[in-house]
Order: sequence, then C-alpha cells, then structure tokens
Amino acid sequence: MRTPMIAGNWKMNNGFAETRELIGELNRKFSCKIKVSIAIFPSFPYLYESSRLLDGKAIRLGAQNLHWETKGAFTGEVSSMMLRDVGCEYVIVGHSERRHIFKESDEQILLKLKAALQAGLHPILCVGETLAEREKGSMEQVVRAQLKGLSELTPEEITNLVLAYEPVWAIGTGKTASPEAAQNMHAFIRRWIRKQFGNYLSDKMIILYGGSVKPENIRELMDRPDIDGALVGGASLNADSFSAIIQGACETVKE
Repeated sequence: MRTPMIAGNWKMNNGFAETRELIGELNRKFSCKIKVSIAIFPSFPYLYESSRLLDGKAIRLGAQNLHWETKGAFTGEVSSMMLRDVGCEYVIVGHSERRHIFKESDEQILLKLKAALQAGLHPILCVGETLAEREKGSMEQVVRAQLKGLSELTPEEITNLVLAYEPVWAIGTGKTASPEAAQNMHAFIRRWIRKQFGNYLSDKMIILYGGSVKPENIRELMDRPDIDGALVGGASLNADSFSAIIQGACETVKE
C-alpha cells in the first residue's frame, strides 16, 4: 500500500517571522505521525531554521531546487550536499516555473534528479502540460517526453523518487483539473512506469497532483485510485488551509 503524501511548496514566500510562525502552528497540529506523509518546502535562506524547528516532528523538510554539481563556480546555486547538510530529505525538481520561467531543459532536470538521488535526497519530479498542449490533445506526448529521462535511472533509484503531475494551466490560477482528468493522467503515468520498470515499482510509485489544490477538492481528488496526494502551492502558506488539506487526505486513507 502506498502512503499518501501532502507537500507544501512555499515558493518565494514567507520571511523569517512567517516561517517560524507557520512551522510552529503546523507542529502544534501534527505533533506525531499520521496517516499521510507531510513535507514543507521553504525558501533557501530559511531551510536551516526550518530544520531546527522541525527536529523530531512528523513533518519532513525539502528544498525547492538544486544544482546538479556538488561544488564549483556556480554563483547563486545550491548543491545537493548543502541541502543534506541543513536537514533536507526532499527536493523539488522540474517544477513548471523552473521549466517555463527559467527555461530548464529535460536534460538539466535529469542531471538534477541524478544529483539528488546520489546525495540520498528524495526528488519530487514535476511533469505537466500547458493549456495549449492540452487543447491540442498532446498532453500525453508532452508528459511522456518529460518522463523519458527516468529510463536512465536504476530500479533502486526509482524507489526513492516521487512524481507530481501539475497541469501548468492549473497552477496558481484557481482552476483545477477535474478529478477524472487528473486520474486519467495519473493512470497514464503509472502505466508508463509499469512498462519501463515493472509492476512492483509502478505499484509503489507515489504520484501527487498539483494545481490549485484546496480543502474543498482534496477528498474528491484523492478518492481516485492513482492519485496519492498533493503538491500544494498557495494553500500551504496558511496553517488552517494546509491542515485542512492534510486532514482531508487522511480521511481518504483506507484502514
């Protein structure tokens, strides 16, 4: 059985005071392990303080990005080992904002995936199509191309990977893919993993949905058989809304 996961991507939000306050509220609400895995992804400057505040708690820590080299003359970049040093367990790779705003290529994203895995981090690989690509009916072709690099990973590496389907047109827009549309793409992704790596790894793969997730839609999304949780954006910046999403996810977990 796959353990569902709720991940909060804070993006470029929350200063020092807001980070401490939000983590404090989440710690009070989730002081022990529950039915789902929880991870938060603050901005780089606050990772160390976040790790200190989360020490021994149920919530895991991740970073929003990394560089594929372990060290060197890469001004402004952060390596996988630096993330490990400050207490990160997860890292987001290939988010649509990195792909579209910062023009990261599939080749660069694969290098980041490999660097994260070699450092013992769990990468969350984001894939998804734009509205134009969906309207053309090419969404599966787009996602297949974004997944292609995984064929270079070993089965052992795949076990440490989390996938996130994020339709680009739903991120931060208030629009959400219908549960049926999200399920169809999640099922497509799982079939692709099954074809490449077999039934065992396909059945174990955690596939999250991302794109305007909120307390009102989390249950309906997670009632679908191939949706294992959510990568939450704006709603993760508020302790009450993020907690409601987590609680909603817990209510869908069968004993």
